[in-house]
Amino acid sequence: MAEIAELQRLMDIMWTMIAAFLVFFMQAGFAMVETGFTRAKNSGNIIMKNLMDFVLGSIFFFLFGFAVMFGGDNPFIGTSGFFNPFSLDLDAFDALAPGVFLFFHTVFCATASTIVSGAMAERTKFSSYLIYSALISILIYPITGHWIWGGGFLSTMGFHDFAGSTAVHSVGGWCALVGASIVGPRIGKYKDGKPQAIPGHNIPLGALGVFILWFCWFGFNCGSTTAATDTLGHIAVTTNLAACTATLTALIVTWVRYGKPDVSMTLNASLAGLVGITAGCDIVGYYGAMAIGVICGIVVIAIIEFLDKVLKIDDPVGACGVHLGCGVVGTFLTGVFALPDFLAEAGMTRAHFIGVQALGIACVGIYTCILAFIIFKGIAVTVGLRADAEDEEIGMDISEHGMSAYADFQINSNN
Repeated sequence: MAEIAELQRLMDIMWTMIAAFLVFFMQAGFAMVETGFTRAKNSGNIIMKNLMDFVLGSIFFFLFGFAVMFGGDNPFIGTSGFFNPFSLDLDAFDALAPGVFLFFHTVFCATASTIVSGAMAERTKFSSYLIYSALISILIYPITGHWIWGGGFLSTMGFHDFAGSTAVHSVGGWCALVGASIVGPRIGKYKDGKPQAIPGHNIPLGALGVFILWFCWFGFNCGSTTAATDTLGHIAVTTNLAACTATLTALIVTWVRYGKPDVSMTLNASLAGLVGITAGCDIVGYYGAMAIGVICGIVVIAIIEFLDKVLKIDDPVGACGVHLGCGVVGTFLTGVFALPDFLAEAGMTRAHFIGVQALGIACVGIYTCILAFIIFKGIAVTVGLRADAEDEEIGMDISEHGMSAYADFQINSNN
């Protein structure tokens, strides 16, 4: 029996590491989506931001973030393990291995950070973005993560966010919303109060990013078992069904509304369905997953249009609609579509479970918005958040990095 148990542990370690590698590769997917959906003159800058999100996130999560997230039983914040996360006595360390569990959560932290890059693209100073990227890995993601996954007050109440619709995606989405509103719209985005289209320079590149993210999402959701169990198939199917139905829904809606199926909105809807199902992929049924996908396919369009046309918040890649809107909606709908067996095992009525989900969404949203506002406002009044108008016009690649991502091609201020 001891040999079988050790073999199972090694299989769990292998599966969790494979999943972590897939989640790491999501950085490439985000980089391609954000680069393709924005202008050519800012491509290198976006790539650098995505690269540094992972670099800074890894370093600061190791030094501080992991301790904040998993260091002790305090209901609000971890209090031990700073600078030495392996000093913590965690059941997960025994079940897997200290390095495996740490690395798995490191790649999740980097994912939350990088969501903001696209929403603030094409007009944010690179140095200021680096400061934000470090601070979210210390002060925002780990604290709300502690509430949900580290033994904090939300987890003890029964809040369910299996792989991070709230813990990862809505956290990144709230930061993106606050950051985009503070930094302001790109030059030329609004004329006489009306939004002007600023097309992305490479939709095939953006589509490649979506395919990469969809593929890696199976590591994101299935890997959150941190074990090679028979639930993996169920999680994979619900994840895929939600993405497919969201994509089809957005295609139909945009075809009816715009007269033609919109490519970029349909691609964003694929990600919206993935974000929406991430909270409850383990406890909703297949038709529940499809319903979540349909709703997210509608929600992502509505939020992107609302932010753009009504609130005048310029989000070049639709990150707020995808990650914030569908992260919140997906977490709430987990309560609506949770299977009866889960509710019985948890000892909760559906109404109670929905209430807990709503409370968790609100707590995470309020805290994240407050901290993000303080961080971005603090950066704005000290080192400055927004690039100069001249730098924005010539492009962040030249002004910030002294190079062009497409050196052999003529790039002007409009592309």
